[in-house]
Amino acid sequence: MSEAGPASPPRLEVLRLPDVCRVTGLCRSSIYQLEAEQRFPRRIKVGARSVGWIDQEVQEWLAIRARARGQAPKTTRGA
Repeated sequence: MSEAGPASPPRLEVLRLPDVCRVTGLCRSSIYQLEAEQRFPRRIKVGARSVGWIDQEVQEWLAIRARARGQAPKTTRGA
């Protein structure tokens, strides 16, 4: 009988700004503005002059936004 070894940690993927823009549909300035307001995942430094965002954090941010859209109160028109 063989025992399973320790599970390997999840692989982290770093997205560069063009990828974050493509995935979220946001422009560069919106991403930086949301990040400054602490409403978007913080970037990480990946090199001396480069930054990126952790893919899983961006995906979770999108999932939260998707779940929230179903919870918004509905407005009535022409009352």
